[in-house]
Amino acid sequence: MKLSIPVFAAAVVSCADAFTVPSAGLSRAGASAVAINQLSHRRIVGTTLQMSQEEMDLITEDCDERMDKTMSNLAENLSTIRTGRANPNMLDRVEADYYGAMTPINQMATISVPSSQQLQISPFDKSSLTDIEKAIIYAGLGFTPTNDGNVIRINIPQLTEERRKDLLKQCKQIGEEAKVAIRNIRRDGVDSIKKMEKAGDLGKDQALDGIDTIQKMTDGHVKSVDETVGKKEAEVTTL
Repeated sequence: MKLSIPVFAAAVVSCADAFTVPSAGLSRAGASAVAINQLSHRRIVGTTLQMSQEEMDLITEDCDERMDKTMSNLAENLSTIRTGRANPNMLDRVEADYYGAMTPINQMATISVPSSQQLQISPFDKSSLTDIEKAIIYAGLGFTPTNDGNVIRINIPQLTEERRKDLLKQCKQIGEEAKVAIRNIRRDGVDSIKKMEKAGDLGKDQALDGIDTIQKMTDGHVKSVDETVGKKEAEVTTL
């Protein structure tokens, strides 16, 4: 069968449309897929940044907790420095040999204060009396314990001017050790945040905010160290 030219041309156009319409449909579908992928990517990036922020918050919280622990240790260490008045905490850092293990004597005995100038140590195990006595002598506290076979007594002498100076030096040293510990904690926290930034887990502004937070924590705790040491120094110098 022969087709006239107009009919043939219409057939060709119709065939062309048959092929171009599906192509346009595929193009629209492709565009939708791209949009979905972009949206998914934005959601993933947003979730990742949120998780990274949470991880950084954990780093700063950990730094704060460790600095607080350092402050607790500082107070405990300063409490062992005597001020001319009897205090059981004076013996907190003294350890004695107990069946081959070095043990704090406050875990081996009851320590009481019969008077403002005397300590009394009553061991749970009387066989440890001699070891506790030796531990006190060699602790470098300047005490001369007396052992009557049942308890150990320590008379707290009045502080001499020279001894006060020595104790003030101890206060400063303990304070400096606390500051070093706090600054080491700051360094650890800052290093962790910088590693996250380098890995692309944190933006620059986020990292700077985290580092600034840790620095403020550091400044606050260092100030507290100075105040705590200052109070102890005042106690030592008070006659």
